[in-house]
Amino acid sequence: MIATHNPGKLAEMRELLTPYGVDALSAGELGLKEPEETGTSFGDNARIKAQSVAEATDLPAFADDSGLVVDALDGEPGIYSARWAGPDKDFARAMRMIEDKLHGRGALSPDRRKAHFISALCVAWPDGHLEQFEGRVDGVLVWPPRGDKGFGYDPMFLPDGHKRTFGEMASEEKHGLPPRGRGLSHRARAFLELAEACLG
Repeated sequence: MIATHNPGKLAEMRELLTPYGVDALSAGELGLKEPEETGTSFGDNARIKAQSVAEATDLPAFADDSGLVVDALDGEPGIYSARWAGPDKDFARAMRMIEDKLHGRGALSPDRRKAHFISALCVAWPDGHLEQFEGRVDGVLVWPPRGDKGFGYDPMFLPDGHKRTFGEMASEEKHGLPPRGRGLSHRARAFLELAEACLG
């Protein structure tokens, strides 16, 4: 089971699992209720989601909690990244909110616009066993957003050492695993650790 109702995350997570021969259904496809994310960290919230789905289905469940951490905004939006987009998941509005806050703090030059994505992954088994992993990718925020690939805050995030935002990168470039890709994204980096520990 993939413990998500987010179609963008689901597509990425399925792509990551496919080379390992793992077929997965999502919590959204089964109509499972989303648990309340009451954790104070990405890891806490990934665990809450994975455990909820493992208990509901009696199957191993894989969950991600991820978000954008902006240095000049004291770490916001952080674990509230999805909530900033509101119930209608309007990430264009959320990106504009970040840009407005950066302007309000005079964060206009690249050195003042540093940010990173974090992905915490958790695999929960029905017997209560847990495995947790975390990945991070650093970059800067650009304005205006560029590209219509990816999802969430991808169009405004330029990873260090690259000339294109996550929103301009094809899925294989962003989160493709070796040997085809370089495991660039935060989710791919966390998944490589998970795969080594859990998938062989």
